[in-house]
Amino acid sequence: MTSRSATRERIAAAGRVVVKVGSSSLTTARGGLDPARLDALVDALAVRRAAGSQVVLVSSGAIAAGLAPLGIGKRPRDLATQQAAASVGQLALGHAYVASFARHGLQVGQVLLTSDDVVRRAHYRNAQRTFDRLLSLGVVPVVNENDTVATQEIRFGDNDRLASLVAHLIGADALVLLSDVDGLYDGDPRRGKANRIDEVADDADIADVEATTNGASGLGTGGMASKLSAARIASAAGVPVLVAAAGDASAALGSAEVGTAFAAHERRMPARRFWLGYAADAAGRLRLDAGAVRAVVAKRRSLLAAGITEVSGAFEAGDVVDLVDPDGKVVARGVVAFDSAELPGLIGLSSHELAPEQRREVVHADDLVPLRAR
Repeated sequence: MTSRSATRERIAAAGRVVVKVGSSSLTTARGGLDPARLDALVDALAVRRAAGSQVVLVSSGAIAAGLAPLGIGKRPRDLATQQAAASVGQLALGHAYVASFARHGLQVGQVLLTSDDVVRRAHYRNAQRTFDRLLSLGVVPVVNENDTVATQEIRFGDNDRLASLVAHLIGADALVLLSDVDGLYDGDPRRGKANRIDEVADDADIADVEATTNGASGLGTGGMASKLSAARIASAAGVPVLVAAAGDASAALGSAEVGTAFAAHERRMPARRFWLGYAADAAGRLRLDAGAVRAVVAKRRSLLAAGITEVSGAFEAGDVVDLVDPDGKVVARGVVAFDSAELPGLIGLSSHELAPEQRREVVHADDLVPLRAR
């Protein structure tokens, strides 16, 4: 790499950075936490702190860290055992971080989140205030999904998504995703020749990429697909992203001349639009005809009943729903004005065919966010 790109310059100079590290970079299936790996990561974070940046660490590893003490050989599939392992592992992981950061005279604060904390507006604001206060006190927040209490309905699914949401929540200047892979490739490097993609300016650069859904170690839940999705979310919200190997943490948090860099959109997305597009979970979906897709996506207009061809899911007025094109691809999200019991009887009808009390937008333009492909 002959010269550092503008995106890498921006990441290297970022004043507030969110760093996410995966389970496989901190633990082993048989030995639990790997102290040497954890200390190496903390050393890199401490150097970045000493350079003047505020750092938030989103750390996987709680479940994996609890497996060895419980005598469990591999990551369990059932939620109850995962939560039991997390209950044991969170203490071990937290203690390890406290001890490791103490070597640099740094104080650590644990922040456990469920998706409700960044989806529900009241919780979102409270979490925002907590992070701001911790950072103002010089604390390094260590964030994880609250695996011991999160149910399937309120799970993030993976810590990559959590990291991208936290990056927007705290107004981060950069997001660094660290794992056991040194960047994004145009194929699976474990299965033959594949080329690393150094820079991603927009989705056209990764249109042909097929990312894997599982990591190599079997300890985590994400894989490159979740990192690609998280990078798209963060970059769409105005946050540049670097995907790199945990072994290259020093370089990733220094010159940023490793891994794959994702350029940010020029304008940071307002909090409500970001919440609609990426933080809130969709309760259902509305399939649109081609004309309605053009109106919603290209012209940023409200969605009317006439442009809907199919309704699926159970939702109430005020819920968030996905809007999909005729091929089923999600093109937008928005707050629906009708419930799922009433709406099927209205689809395909023009306004003059509806009863007076039903002559309103199904999704108003002010409550609608067109989405990039993801």
